[in-house]
Amino acid sequence: MPDQMQWVNALSTRPSLEAAITEVVDRTTSLLTKPADLGLVFISSAFASEYSRLLPLLAEKLSLPVLVGCSGGGVVGTTSYGDTQELESEPALCLTLAYLPGVNVQAFHLEASELPDLDGPPDAWVDLIGVSPNLNPQFILFSGSFSAGVNDLLQGIDFAYPGSKTVGGQGSGSRFGSRIGLFCHVGGDSDLDNRVFGDGVVGLALSGNIVLDTIVAQGCRPIGKPLQVTKGDRNIIIELDEQVPLAVLRDTIASLSEEERALAQNWLFVGVAMDEFKQDLQPGDFLIRSILGVDPGAGAIAIGDKVRSGQRLQFHIRDAETSTEDLEFLLQRYQSQNPDTTSSIGALMFSCVGRGEGLYGKPHFDSQLFHRYLHHIPLSGFFCGGEIGPVGSGTFLHAFTSVFGILKRGTK
Repeated sequence: MPDQMQWVNALSTRPSLEAAITEVVDRTTSLLTKPADLGLVFISSAFASEYSRLLPLLAEKLSLPVLVGCSGGGVVGTTSYGDTQELESEPALCLTLAYLPGVNVQAFHLEASELPDLDGPPDAWVDLIGVSPNLNPQFILFSGSFSAGVNDLLQGIDFAYPGSKTVGGQGSGSRFGSRIGLFCHVGGDSDLDNRVFGDGVVGLALSGNIVLDTIVAQGCRPIGKPLQVTKGDRNIIIELDEQVPLAVLRDTIASLSEEERALAQNWLFVGVAMDEFKQDLQPGDFLIRSILGVDPGAGAIAIGDKVRSGQRLQFHIRDAETSTEDLEFLLQRYQSQNPDTTSSIGALMFSCVGRGEGLYGKPHFDSQLFHRYLHHIPLSGFFCGGEIGPVGSGTFLHAFTSVFGILKRGTK
């Protein structure tokens, strides 16, 4: 009988970095019965002045072939009481250790200047990352602040690895400081030995006996009806259903309830339908993008993405209730499609710093909802400045989103 995979994590709130590291190392190593193949570390930006000490202190207590991680405005992990908590804007450290027999783990660091031309061949991306598409790798990415580079990288990975899935998050700061730390250690590799980066992307490619499922909760609900872009230029919607976009938007808002109109004043978005042929559009079928501005004279609307004629759009609004309903719908759907979770070994959560207690008015909301439907799956992660996850056939950098990556044993 083959070895069983193991995935454990521990969360510490000790304000001393040395004490926090001792706590998470002691607890994770006591739970793991085999040598770890992979470590993931998430550290609160409350420790920003001590990022350079993290990997050396971990190395004193733990020997790992691969360890990667990221800083965040908050940290998600399992406490000593066995419950999962989301700790925002306070000192926190989470360490995840995994024993992954039959899985190849490859770490890499990329700068924006290294990325190939998007018009070039897929081989350029394969050469950059160093993993064959035939291995069907699953990607976990932690990025700095170069959002344009992240979007190009995501397009490149989708292009070169069409059978793969990608999740991750953009490092974030908090009121304690805005520094971002990306952490990478690869044993025996001098270029990535105990390195701390402030920008670029630190990534993992997992291949072999591993599957990555994703849930991307963008937290919005549609208002009005689906509309078709009949004229657009770059990110500017010039015509919707052959009408002036601003007039269409005003009519849509006028049809709403008083409560919905109040939400639309502050939390109005555009959802781009990712399947041009699907008639019954539901949550998860849209890529949510911000409205950047309007031209009152021409009635045009600018959004945070490119548009083209023929695309279908629908206006969306967001609030705590909507975010709850959206995540619950997606979790229920995933549970119904995957009733047997015995192959699930662990999960990662990448949540926007704009969610959490500030959105819901109570702590640990998204993680507790996750565990209401998907019991006994260890969950860890961090609060991001941008969240990476697939919608439709593409992978995107999101905002105000919670992305869950569920790792499962393959069929081998």
